[in-house]
Amino acid sequence: MPINVTGWYADPNQQKAAEAAAKLPGATEESIKAAAQKLTADAARAGVRNNVSDSATRKRDPILLTYPLEMKTKTTDYLEISVINYTRPSGLTSRPGSRQTVETENLTDDRKKSILRTIQLPIPSNVQDGNSVSYEDGNLGGITAAAAGGVEKLMNLDLSAMDVTTSRGRKEIEERLISILGGTLTNSGGLNVAKDLVNKMLISQAVGIFGGNVTPSQLLAREQGVIFNPNMELLFNGPTLRQFRFSFKMTPREQREAEMVRQIIREFKQSMAPKVTPEGGGNIFLRTPNVFELRYKTGPSSHIFLHRFKQCALTDMSVNYTGEGTYATYGDSTPISMIMDLTFKELEPVYDIDYDNVRGVGY
Repeated sequence: MPINVTGWYADPNQQKAAEAAAKLPGATEESIKAAAQKLTADAARAGVRNNVSDSATRKRDPILLTYPLEMKTKTTDYLEISVINYTRPSGLTSRPGSRQTVETENLTDDRKKSILRTIQLPIPSNVQDGNSVSYEDGNLGGITAAAAGGVEKLMNLDLSAMDVTTSRGRKEIEERLISILGGTLTNSGGLNVAKDLVNKMLISQAVGIFGGNVTPSQLLAREQGVIFNPNMELLFNGPTLRQFRFSFKMTPREQREAEMVRQIIREFKQSMAPKVTPEGGGNIFLRTPNVFELRYKTGPSSHIFLHRFKQCALTDMSVNYTGEGTYATYGDSTPISMIMDLTFKELEPVYDIDYDNVRGVGY
């Protein structure tokens, strides 16, 4: 009686090879597995012989990879990770909000076609998000502020009507400049203070010749018990990029699940690898690896509460093949327990417009 190999392999080509091998006279489980493994090895050798440009345009069937196999139901919460080709926006800068991860219910046909592979994994044990922006302390003393105002007036001064070729014209321009700066400092109440500051700077430099290390502010503090008001203020410095780290423990319970785990690990490794281009036999340029769209989902729909992700790059991946602390495998050499750690980083910051028309807590 022929061996039933239904569902042995998630890869359709391997499954066909196994089914064909099972029909041969005297087929055994070992010979069937050997036939499927030979198919994989032959395909790998054929890929090596292909031109290096194939790696930049390589297409993989959008097969759904799921661990565990019986995980998904209509009410199950899980993490879905889609693998897509990296694309650059037109121009040198990207438009804010262009890297949003589209809700599952709003995926267009073109967006669905761009998905190379979809991987579904259980919700990690540590689900959290964190948003941050960068601020820095800023100081602007009163004298400096007054001087900056005066310089701005000088830059807006119309000197086109004055003749700089004559001594009289140059004298008039000089008087105008001195008047503006002096008036600005006088109105701020800092003209005399500015003169005192210049004296203190000269004194500190003179003392420095003799090995002293005294600043103008220290001289003011020692003589008058005052310092210049720094007008300190916390100033916005820019956005930051969020990073997410996930850890998945995978313990395959059967042949099909072991094959699924292998494909999932391989898919992440291959998708994060840089792509070789044909120029110079692959020695000139490398193309950006695939990027990822992450979604928390409940059944077929996006999760209505948990946070959203923007498009991410997989920056770090590690797999521990001794998940139980000791090396142990099944008969086909599959480790009995593995821990896969993934670190994703978003391609662009989160902006306020990203929260428009987004359910739950947003990003």
